[in-house]
Formats: sequence, structure tokens, C-alpha cells
Amino acid sequence: MKVGRQAKIIELIGKYDIETQEELCAKLIEEGYEVTQATVSRDIRALKLTKVADGDGRSVYRTMAGNTDFSQKYLNILKNGYVSMDMAQNILVIKTVAGMAMAVAAAIDSLNYREVVGCIAGDDTIMVAVRTVDGCLDVMQKLRDIVD
Repeated sequence: MKVGRQAKIIELIGKYDIETQEELCAKLIEEGYEVTQATVSRDIRALKLTKVADGDGRSVYRTMAGNTDFSQKYLNILKNGYVSMDMAQNILVIKTVAGMAMAVAAAIDSLNYREVVGCIAGDDTIMVAVRTVDGCLDVMQKLRDIVD
């Protein structure tokens, strides 16, 4: 529950410019999570989110890039959300727990694999575009090493 909620928070702040805990609370409630402002506050602290100025001068929540503790949280999201994977040529298809695909895709993007061009996520499926078939096999092995 907590990992799923925190994954949803990462997804939401990546998708929307959220300025306040109340806004984040409202978005989580819209997504079906029963949360209080205190829970959101604890999650923000646990995820080590920070506020940065956007292009309009507003302060919005963002992740702290390069934070190793945060990288570990992404790995936990990947491990907890992953179900299976298969490939079709240079496209890697990853199945996730329902509702976790965007968060797992963000975790994969954070790994910065040279072979990966990008990810497209739905609700429980991710399509990862990989440069070559051999690269796809390499990425599959790297991901297996993480999730196993």
C-alpha cells in the first residue's frame, strides 16, 4: 500500500505541477487513495521530494535527482511492481502490478541505460524501446538481476 501510494506520488508530481500538500492529497484521493495531509507529509519526507521553481515562478514538488537514497526507492518500486517481461525484436514488454506501470517505467528511466531509447506506460504494461535486439537482451538481463 505504502509503496504503491509513493509510486503514485512520483507519477503525479511528474505529470502535474503540484504546489501544495493539499493539492497532492486531492490528486491521490482522485486516484482512489484514502490519505490525510499527515500521510502525504510523511511520504514527501520519505521520498525526499523538494520544491523547485517552475517556469512561471511557482514552487512545485520534484524528485531529488542523483540522490542515492531516492535511487534505492526507485529500485524498490521496480522490484515491487514488476511481474514479468518478454521481448519482440527490440521492444521490451514489461508487465506490472495493476496501476504501477508508470512508476516502474520511471524507475527504468532513472537507471539511464544507454540501450534504452524510452518507455511508454499504461496501467499494467510498459513498452520499452531499445536500440537493438542485442541491447534488448542486455536490458532484460540487467532488469532480471535487479528484480531477482
